[in-house]
Amino acid sequence: MHLSANAEEKLAAPSVLESQHGSVRPLAAEDLERVAALFLTKFRRRRRHLLDRAIAETAAYMREIYLDPAGQSGESNALVQINRQGRLGGFLGVLKARYELNGAPLNAAIIGPLMADPGTDDGSAGPQLLRALHQGEFDLQLTDSANRTSLAFARPMKYQLLPVHCLGWTYVFRPAGMAAAALHRKWPGLPHLVLDPFARAFDALAKRRFEPPVQHSSSHRTHREPINAVQFAEELPTLLSGYALRPSWKDGELPRLLALAAEKRADGPLHFGGIYDETGKMLGCYAFYGQAGDMANLLQIQAFGSHWGATLDALVAAAWEMGCVGITGQTQTRFISQLFGYKNVFFRYAGGTMVRSRIAEVTEAVRSGDIFIGGLVGDRWTRLSSDDFGR
Repeated sequence: MHLSANAEEKLAAPSVLESQHGSVRPLAAEDLERVAALFLTKFRRRRRHLLDRAIAETAAYMREIYLDPAGQSGESNALVQINRQGRLGGFLGVLKARYELNGAPLNAAIIGPLMADPGTDDGSAGPQLLRALHQGEFDLQLTDSANRTSLAFARPMKYQLLPVHCLGWTYVFRPAGMAAAALHRKWPGLPHLVLDPFARAFDALAKRRFEPPVQHSSSHRTHREPINAVQFAEELPTLLSGYALRPSWKDGELPRLLALAAEKRADGPLHFGGIYDETGKMLGCYAFYGQAGDMANLLQIQAFGSHWGATLDALVAAAWEMGCVGITGQTQTRFISQLFGYKNVFFRYAGGTMVRSRIAEVTEAVRSGDIFIGGLVGDRWTRLSSDDFGR
C-alpha cells in the first residue's frame, strides 16, 4: 500500500528547538522532580506535609513510563519547555506506540499530560510543545484525555475530534452506594459506619429498579469466563483485526503494558473476562478495575461484529457480582448503540479524543471511524490519570 506521506520518510527533529519564547527538548532525569511538582500543582491537591513524598513518588513513576520504557533507546519522547530565564515552563507527556494502517507500519505518539507553569508561562508553552512534537518522527499523534484548554489550541493545529469517544458512560447499580463511594474518595478518612448502612438500606429498597437484567442481549449461545492478563494479551489483537487503523504490539509490548496498567491503584485491582461461543472461540473480551463497594472502571472492551451486546452484558454481570456500585467507562462508536438499551446508563463529557496526521489515508480512516483508540491506546491506564501519589 502506498501512503501519500511515506511512513519511511520521517522528519528528523533536532534535540533542542529554539524560539523567542524559549526552547523545547526531550525530558531528562534532572527534570523529573520539577515536572512532578508541576503535575501535582496542576492536577492534584496535596497537603503540605505529604508534598515531598508525593513529588518523589510521582517522579519515580514518570521515570518508569517516560524514561525507561522497555525497548526504547535514545532520548525520551516526552518534552519539556524551558523559558528564556532557564526555568521549566511546561511539559508534554508522550508515549511511543506502533500502529498500522491496512498493514503499513506507522509510528504513533500518545499524548498524555500537557501542562504549563502559570508563574513562568505567557501562554506559549502548550502550543510550542505541540509544534515540537509535530516536527518529530511520528506519523500520527493522538490523545484520549484532552481537557477543554488543550482542545482550544489543538483543534486549530488540524487535530480531528472524535465526538463519540469524548463521552463517558456510567451504569448505575446502587445509587446510594455510588454516592457513598464518591464521598469516601473525596474524604478518605470518613468512617464507613457513617454512610454505608444508610446506603445499603436505600439500595435494598431500590434494587428492583436498578438491578441489571440477567441477560440483556438474549443470547444463549455464549458464555463468559474470567481470564488472565496473558490470555487477554493473546486474544485482543485478533479482535482488533476489523479496524484499518489499529495498534501493532510486538515483542511482548502488550503484556508489559497490561502489567503497567495493573499498577494503577485508585480503582481497585484489574480484572479480565472473555466471551466464548459453543466451540470455545473468543467473541469478545474486557478488562476493568473494580472492588466491592466501589465503582468499576472499564479499561478496555472489544468484540467481534454482532457480539458487542453479549460482551457488554458479561462486563455488567461481572461488575455486579463483584459487588460494585456501578460501572463507568469511555464510549466507542462500535458499541454506543448497545448502551442505549440499558435503562440506567448516563452519558457525560469525559475528555477530548483527537488524532492528527500528515498522511491523507490516516486522516480518512479517522474521519470514517475506522480507528481503534482509547483504553490501552491512550493514557487513562497510567497512574497519572487518577492515583493519589504520596499517601
